[in-house]
Amino acid sequence: MGGRSFIVTQSVKKLSDKLQEAVFNDFDYRRLSDDSKLTVGHMKKFDRFDANNRKLYDDVVYKILIADTAVDVGLTELKEFKNEKTKDVTATGLLKQRVIITFSRKMMEYQHHIRNAQIERARKILKNKNVEDVKKGPHDVTRFIKRTSVGKNGERACDHYEINQSVIDGEEKYDGYYAVATNLTDPAKDILGINSKRYKIEDCFRILKTNFEARPIYHRNRDRIIAHFLICYTTLLIYRLLEAKLDQYGTHFTTNEILSTLRNMNVTSVENSFYSATYTSSQVCTALNGVFDLGLDKRYYLPKDLRKKLKNILE
Repeated sequence: MGGRSFIVTQSVKKLSDKLQEAVFNDFDYRRLSDDSKLTVGHMKKFDRFDANNRKLYDDVVYKILIADTAVDVGLTELKEFKNEKTKDVTATGLLKQRVIITFSRKMMEYQHHIRNAQIERARKILKNKNVEDVKKGPHDVTRFIKRTSVGKNGERACDHYEINQSVIDGEEKYDGYYAVATNLTDPAKDILGINSKRYKIEDCFRILKTNFEARPIYHRNRDRIIAHFLICYTTLLIYRLLEAKLDQYGTHFTTNEILSTLRNMNVTSVENSFYSATYTSSQVCTALNGVFDLGLDKRYYLPKDLRKKLKNILE
């Protein structure tokens, strides 16, 4: 609407029957790396332990499906029927979109591994617990357990539990598949590249809330609330630039490692004549000094030296 563009994840399971049929039709799939034709069947069966197949194992195959759909635009229109009666009906518009389907051997094996662990837990429940006493949900391991009631000659039925192979087969069908919907016409590789960076947005929110304590907010005045988040955002920007510099230097550290090092880099005055570092050397500290040439890897500092370093940093 309004000329806006979008890239959103799409559940393969929730696609229409027609589109799902196209997904599992092993035709017109291509390698993402070089756009050469390749079947999903081959991706599932090649020997991944062969060194010659390493690049193929790291690659994915994709196909593009046209999935234009009618959507409610939030308006009504006057419709005239053959009997000359009129009625306000919901107006619809055509949403043009493509669904990019991908298949990854790595993802298939990962999902298969996770499910096998869940099935094993379901088997233990069958062996050691009363199934009815286990808390149930749409995604817990009890979905793999099937109950059948058996009774004879009008007697009270007895419940029998077993692993439901049909549920397992139904889930395995989707292993390795992933879908992204978009109305952009850019190459699939570019669209998938953008979508793969969505986790960075979530990671930024996590750092803001957890490491920089952006919430809760102890302000009521509008200007102070804006100032609070502006400070948090500026801090996040500086941190991301710092992280990028360290990555370019060839060293990568976790958020906690970087922030803990910065927060612990304190000095204490000794008889107002010099300063003594209260922190010890670490890999993060060494990397920071290497990237920014801070010279803060010493044990003792003269006041004039620290003032000069602080002036250089602020400039």
